[in-house]
Amino acid sequence: MTFRIILLAAFFSAFIGNMHAQSLFENASEATDSNKLAIDFNGYGRGSAYGGSENYNYSSVFAEFGIQGTLSKKKAFLFTDLRFRAGTQFDSLYARFQLKETYVGYQSDKIDIYFGAKIVSWGRMDGFNPTDNITPYDYFFLSADPDDQKLPNMLLQTKWYITPKIDFELVLIPIYRPSIYRYDLFDLGEYTSFTNPTIPEITFNNGSVGTRFNFNLRKAGFSISYFHGFDPYYGFNLYNISWEGFVPSIELTSQPYKKSTVGADFSVPLSSWIIRGEVAYNMTYDYAENMYIPNPCIEYVTGVEHQFWGITTILQYIGQYTLDFTPLNEQPGQGNPNEMIIAELTEFNRKIFNQQQETNHALSLSLTRSFAYEKINIEAMGYYNITSEEWFIRPKLSWDITDHLETSIGGFYSTGPDGSIFSYASKVLNGAFVELRVSF
Repeated sequence: MTFRIILLAAFFSAFIGNMHAQSLFENASEATDSNKLAIDFNGYGRGSAYGGSENYNYSSVFAEFGIQGTLSKKKAFLFTDLRFRAGTQFDSLYARFQLKETYVGYQSDKIDIYFGAKIVSWGRMDGFNPTDNITPYDYFFLSADPDDQKLPNMLLQTKWYITPKIDFELVLIPIYRPSIYRYDLFDLGEYTSFTNPTIPEITFNNGSVGTRFNFNLRKAGFSISYFHGFDPYYGFNLYNISWEGFVPSIELTSQPYKKSTVGADFSVPLSSWIIRGEVAYNMTYDYAENMYIPNPCIEYVTGVEHQFWGITTILQYIGQYTLDFTPLNEQPGQGNPNEMIIAELTEFNRKIFNQQQETNHALSLSLTRSFAYEKINIEAMGYYNITSEEWFIRPKLSWDITDHLETSIGGFYSTGPDGSIFSYASKVLNGAFVELRVSF
């Protein structure tokens, strides 16, 4: 109750303060316009339901209130995106205050500086970005908008505009934040359980750094980037094996790994077509001795975008080549029970990183069409992994009922062979969703 009163008091204080500030500044003279404090707030409320999986009738049902605001004066500003959410997720009730983003900044013609909790996304491809190593995701937050899964890092970001079309970007992340995977929701066997995740210590050496040269030229856009630090995308490690007679007890822990990545991307318009590409060389260390560390690899994505009969179509090829690849059947330990368990867990980690084979091939297709003067939008995205034979499809219909009221309905369905990642995840993530949203 106390928290609710504080939240409501803060909201109404900000609202009344906003009204007072606006009336005060509206009466200011023209001579003080350059010193005016600009205030801009907006927000929304929504109800969202997602369910129908094999394991959960209601995977996620929640109500959410969000408010976004910017305070700016001259070239300095403060941005915040605050959300309060209550509901149920995978049969667990919760009420949560989320600081989606809050950061301060300074913007000028030559340099931009941002510091705080911020989302930074790199890459020019649609949904599959080998160079996007900064942003963590909550892959198990289910809603109508996939962007809800993006999580902020506490970071310092600077952009230096060398020319109006060329900029250099530096991102420093002092504290590692992992993506959220609910491996504990997967049915990996009655003898397997997850203990607390293994998180890197908060030290200077465990921070991350990213740099990027970005070119937005008249006939093409491209960038060259570098990242060094812990990958938000991770696997799991063996924590402990104990035996009671012939029955094992296997404890696992989620564990991030450090890597260095050199990447590049491009986007070239050709008449009514857009050609895009992205590639990254991931360098990892000590991978031969640790199951949770993937081999070095080269990831690459290329695609085309074009409109056919008013349908925006994006077709992409997603590939990966694994360096220093060794088939699992050539590894020792097939007679020792502990080593057999380790080999099986190693194979599962390889599936997580798409390194079951030396090369991995996949296709994605995205279709979008608007109707009724863009009041209704229908989209569908499909993915098929040629190597692992896993696939998913996500259709969605959005309808702007009024200028401030919107509804979305859709679903997600994935499947794959027995023992594949999608075969485990489908029992948790498959389902249909509906959402009603009011904006103000």
